[in-house]
Amino acid sequence: MQKRLVYFFVFNGFSDWEISYVMPELNKSPLYEIKTFSLDGQPVYSMGGLKILPDLAIADVEMENLAMLVLPGGDAWEEEKLREVSPLVEQVHQSNIPIAAICGATILLAEMGLLNQIEHTSNAKEYLKAIVPGYKGAIYYLDQRTVSDKNIITATGIAPIEFAREIFRELNLYEDAAIEKWFQLFRNGVWIE
Repeated sequence: MQKRLVYFFVFNGFSDWEISYVMPELNKSPLYEIKTFSLDGQPVYSMGGLKILPDLAIADVEMENLAMLVLPGGDAWEEEKLREVSPLVEQVHQSNIPIAAICGATILLAEMGLLNQIEHTSNAKEYLKAIVPGYKGAIYYLDQRTVSDKNIITATGIAPIEFAREIFRELNLYEDAAIEKWFQLFRNGVWIE
């Protein structure tokens, strides 16, 4: 069976910890293959100083066999430096393929209007309103760590473990009981037998 692809967008200053719980579980899965991409395929440095050599450039991302697109946060979203990824995000969205965005990456989804009619979260409702003047989804904003609605997962930047759990659920990575067991271990330090 061919593994399905989960693409992670990486860029200078991306918040490495926000995807650090997701990647190991997907990497060891027989169902999925992770691929990283940057705008130009050149190495980038995470906010924590990790040098990442992406698997490919955005121009080489293919939709075939794509299971999910993951957008980590980082200050660059607030500085409007990453808008070249918008056409890909739109294409993924139009293809009904799940998108997972955490922290500052929710800014892009708000700018694109993708949060206007779905339940979602971010770092705060006021955060989106302040940075995205055209944000029209405030009535759908939920003050929660993560929200999943209509193929879009959103999360606040302080919820990388909850973000991972929602991605695992969306991808049916494990059975629900196993996902909850994983969550309780990493979130609460509790091992459930």
